[in-house]
Amino acid sequence: MNKTVLEQFPAGGPRGSWPAEEFAAARRGEGLSVEVVMDLEKDAFLVVVPGQIADRGY
Repeated sequence: MNKTVLEQFPAGGPRGSWPAEEFAAARRGEGLSVEVVMDLEKDAFLVVVPGQIADRGY
């Protein structure tokens, strides 16, 4: 399945901070179907839209 990356967040954020989840919640509030996934190679959380062709190069 292809995914479009909307945003990328470093995995080592401050304790108690969940910026990827907060960004995803805001996009869901706008009506987008998004999910947060982990990119282990980049040590980052990605907010993605499932089922679309990736175009951001992440």
